[in-house]
Amino acid sequence: MNKFATILAGGGGTRFWPLSRQEIPKQLLNISGNDIMLNDTIERFKGIIPQENTVIVTNRSQAVLLESIMHSSVLKGNILIEPVARNTAASILFAALSIEKSHGDSLMVVLPSDHHITDEAQFRSTLDEACTVAMESDKIVTIGIKPTFPSTGYGYIAFDKEPIAVSPVAVYDVAEFVEKPNFQKAQDYLSSGNYLWNSGIFIWKTSVIIDNFKRYLPRLYKSMLPIRDVLGTEHEEETINQIYPTLQSISIDYGILERSDEVVVLSGQFGWNDIGSWDMLGAIFPPDESGNIIKANHIGIDTRNSIIYGNGRLITSIGVDGFIIADTGDALLICPKDKAQSVKDIVDLLKEKGMTEYI
Repeated sequence: MNKFATILAGGGGTRFWPLSRQEIPKQLLNISGNDIMLNDTIERFKGIIPQENTVIVTNRSQAVLLESIMHSSVLKGNILIEPVARNTAASILFAALSIEKSHGDSLMVVLPSDHHITDEAQFRSTLDEACTVAMESDKIVTIGIKPTFPSTGYGYIAFDKEPIAVSPVAVYDVAEFVEKPNFQKAQDYLSSGNYLWNSGIFIWKTSVIIDNFKRYLPRLYKSMLPIRDVLGTEHEEETINQIYPTLQSISIDYGILERSDEVVVLSGQFGWNDIGSWDMLGAIFPPDESGNIIKANHIGIDTRNSIIYGNGRLITSIGVDGFIIADTGDALLICPKDKAQSVKDIVDLLKEKGMTEYI
C-alpha cells in the first residue's frame, strides 16, 4: 500500500504574533536555526514515507512563498491550495480525495507543519509502528504524547488502561478527546496516568477516513464530491473556488475523532513540542543562567525568566521578570509569560479594528 504524508500548512500561527503573520506564518519561519519548520517536518519522516509522496494543504495567501522555499522533493502538483480557510476537516478530506483518486486506497499520515521534535530517530520508529497498526486494521490511529508537565496549552487524549493490542506496539482504545484544561485538571490528568497530549498526528487508510466522513460529516463529504471529480482537469481551480466558501467549517477533532468509536492511540516519547506560543521556546533553546531566552540585540539589568526576541534594534530591560518581549520592527509585543496563550486575542483585536497590515 502506498504511503502519503499530508502536511497541514495553512495556519496563521497567531499565538506567535508578531513574528508569525498571515502571509509568513510560523511554519514558513526558521525558528530553530536549522530550516523552516515545514522543511524540518518533511525531512523528519524520511525513510518511512517517500518524500515525493508529500501532499501539502495550504491557503492562497501563503502558496507562492511556500512553493519558493519548501523542500525540493515536494511535487508542485501535490500542493493543494484552499481559497479560504475551512478548518482541518475540509483540508484533510481534500487531501484524502486527491490521494485516493490518483493512487487508490493508500495509507495517509496527517502531520502538522510547525512542530518541533528532538529525538527524530524515535519519532520515525513510532511513526513506523503507527503505520503498521493502521495498515493492519481499519482504525483511525493517533499518536499521543506522554505528558511531562501539567500543560494547559495542549488538548489531551484519555485512553483505556488495558491495551487492545501489544504488537508491534501497545495500542489503546480512545475514551475521549479533551480540550485544553485548567491547571488543576491538567495536574489530575498527569497523575492519573491514562491521559496523553494530543499531538495532531493521525494515521489511517484513505478509505477509512473517507468512510468516516460519509458517516459523521455527510454534508461536507457530499459538498466536496464535485471537487474530486474535477481534480487534474482544467475545471479544478474554478470548481474549488466556487465550492470552498460554501463548505462546513469544522475541525477533524470535533467532526470525526470525538464521534467515531474506531479511534485508537499509541504513546510516543520523542521530545515533541508544538511551539505553539512564545513561552514554548524553551523546548528549542535552553535558558541562560538568569532563566532568559534571548534572541535579540539586548542589554538588561536584573532581567530574569523572560523571552526577548528582536530583529536587530537594541532592546533594553530593567527589573523584568517572567515577560515576553518580541520586536519585529513594525510591531512590539509585551506580555507576561503566563499570558502567552492570549496573544491570539491581540490578533483578533487587530482584525476587529481593521488593522490588517499588522496581521
